Amino acid sequence: MIVAGMGCKKGTKEAEVLEAIDAALAAHGLSRAALGALAVLPQKQNEPAIGAAARALGIDVIVSPAIGKETLTKSPHSLAATGTGSASEAAALAGAGEGAYLLGPRVIASGATCALASTERQP
Repeated sequence: MIVAGMGCKKGTKEAEVLEAIDAALAAHGLSRAALGALAVLPQKQNEPAIGAAARALGIDVIVSPAIGKETLTKSPHSLAATGTGSASEAAALAGAGEGAYLLGPRVIASGATCALASTERQP
């Protein structure tokens, strides 16, 4: 299962979240059909755009803390706000579960960030 970890600014719109998801998927040659869930850190669980995007995609939102998740990106802003170098990367790893790995660093688009994680090795 591929999980899209999300981060965004407060007040981000659904279209912006979907744009970030699409950009991350395109960066890895994947379609929306590959997604099993969206994942967020607890700080973003009530962000309306993320819930709306999940509903539009027909998938669930997983909320998980980022404790101990090593990220590829080291953003000072994210570190101060969430305690991790990348909220989207940490959320993707936590949401995908044990043994998950990042397909690559987060993608930034229109005020939202998206990183993809999987437990299945891609060809």
